[in-house]
Amino acid sequence: MSSAPAHPHGSRVAARDHCLNMARAVDRPTGAARYGRMFPGLAPLGTDPQLLMRAGVDGGICDATAVLDRLSPGGDDAAEAAGWPFFGQLIAHDITADRSPIMGGVDPEALRNSRAPKLNLEMVYSDGPIGSPYLYDLTDPAKFLLAPDGGDVPRNTQGVALIGDPRNDSHLFALTLHIALLRAHNRIVDLVRESGVPEPDVFDKARVTLTWHYQWIVVHDFLPRLVGAELVDQVLAEGGRWFAPPAGHAYIPLEFADAAFRYGHGQIRHTYRLVEGGPAVPLFPDLVGFGPLAADRRLDLAQVFDLPGRPPAQRAKRLDGRLAASLIGLPEQVTGAVDTAAYRSLAVRDLLRGDTTALPSGEAVARLLTVAPLTADELEQTWPQGTPLWFYILKEAEHRGSGDRLGPVGGRIVAEVLIGLLRADAASYLSLEPDWQPKLPATDAGFGLADLLTLDAGGAGPVRPQ
Repeated sequence: MSSAPAHPHGSRVAARDHCLNMARAVDRPTGAARYGRMFPGLAPLGTDPQLLMRAGVDGGICDATAVLDRLSPGGDDAAEAAGWPFFGQLIAHDITADRSPIMGGVDPEALRNSRAPKLNLEMVYSDGPIGSPYLYDLTDPAKFLLAPDGGDVPRNTQGVALIGDPRNDSHLFALTLHIALLRAHNRIVDLVRESGVPEPDVFDKARVTLTWHYQWIVVHDFLPRLVGAELVDQVLAEGGRWFAPPAGHAYIPLEFADAAFRYGHGQIRHTYRLVEGGPAVPLFPDLVGFGPLAADRRLDLAQVFDLPGRPPAQRAKRLDGRLAASLIGLPEQVTGAVDTAAYRSLAVRDLLRGDTTALPSGEAVARLLTVAPLTADELEQTWPQGTPLWFYILKEAEHRGSGDRLGPVGGRIVAEVLIGLLRADAASYLSLEPDWQPKLPATDAGFGLADLLTLDAGGAGPVRPQ
């Protein structure tokens, strides 16, 4: 007589199904979270939409194509590696998901954020192996499921990604970083097991471990590169002057979501090399996603991040208020069908979005922060009533941040919001254990993103999870 078939999960369990886990999904709001204002006393700028569209279309002030011929090779390279703005994009996907129309028709006060305003990797974990089992390995549900060769996310029969946030499948760079996070989690599961954690607790321990290391990277690796270590240290020591929500009451300021944290659009290179010695191609349409990742279109992360033992990576584009041609003419796979050709420009969409959500001018914010506003010569464009905040922040980065980092207005908004969100999250390391230090192996003096991206290469012994 044959024995009964084994349970498909074998001896593995998905996770504890209870409500006491620090990283539990039920911490999320039952309804969509709200956006808010960082500077509620400032009046909306209000700019003629036709002026905004002229600035953002092909040949406008935001189009970098016109200046390319005047630049030597690498003449608009920034100091930091090319992958950092894409890491910033993943952070944005982790804390914001606005489902409203891009071009208006929605009261800014009625906007809803479909993400919890927390740096908790919800975009990766979704509802965990119990609530989102299709993301996890049936034979070992504490781990994420990957494509058979490990180089792509799993997909349904129509090629649609089975992924915590479909926006992370929009192009090769976001997808590759997402896969790196999945692989890092799976490696941490191995390390947690080696450290003797009981099997029912393995998933929760691994999730908290990855989440806290990710939060540490945001504070101690990402932000210092983007806004400067001095400002980060100041906000950590003194708290936010303009954004300091109490615990459990975080929200996303529109000045952050629709202006300052769209800085990365200005850091997208004109072309990228995916592998050493390979051809250079633009982001769009060549690297657009939303389909299976072919083996010959994989990205070597050492081409866009400075990784241990590898040559320096390609650099990000300098911040100067201009966007690469591939962003001025986005493909339909990204924009969907549009009734106005100008809406294919990401610059147009950013400028109109700021107008739709009634953002103040960059000059008004600068004066409120007691920062000297940019001059007309620095702005290179006449704005009759004031400069749109998004464009202002990019030009401020050019002239007050040497094109490598955000200036005092953009930097203040980004630093206060990201650190403020962590402080308002009762489960973050800054709230629970502010003196916590990374436990995963590091190749340098301090743990950073490069260590997380190379974690699954192995060679690490057991670690104390957290």
